Amino acid sequence: MKATGIVRRIDDLGRVVIPKEIRRTMRIREGDPLEIYTERDGEVIFKKYSPMGELGEYAAQLCETMYKTTGCPTAIADRDSIISVFGVPRRELMEKRISSALQEIMEGRQIYQRHRGDRALPVVEEENRYDLAVAAPILTEGDLMGCVLFFTEGELPLGDAEYKLAQTVSGFLGRQLES
Repeated sequence: MKATGIVRRIDDLGRVVIPKEIRRTMRIREGDPLEIYTERDGEVIFKKYSPMGELGEYAAQLCETMYKTTGCPTAIADRDSIISVFGVPRRELMEKRISSALQEIMEGRQIYQRHRGDRALPVVEEENRYDLAVAAPILTEGDLMGCVLFFTEGELPLGDAEYKLAQTVSGFLGRQLES
């Protein structure tokens, strides 16, 4: 566990403020759910909760099927990182933090499709090798949960089939998360 040197006191209602620097670094926003764990040695651990994380195995099967259907690498992300990928080595993208460009697309709640002449947008922060081709936000009852992605390695933009498939899968996942 990384020490921050920041100390906070619990108030009379049992609340503690998570410092702004940590919220910004960890992309914790107002209203985000946190899981709370305790350790035997007295540690209390807060972890961002992702309902998408519970769909990990299911998301992996969807990515594999989309890749086999289109031949284009695919991924599914929650609001912060890639939770499933198929068509490229997993270690290159799995559990990596999504790029700020992808985060903006998701927060806009509109499907993105790269067209000829558009600038390339990276999939994740640490790696600029892969460019977004299609990104379809996953919405559940109006709340942003994640995104279905098709991406390329600098190739030309994809067609309508990938756009419609990403739209369909994101809508399906959104419905699955409602129940």
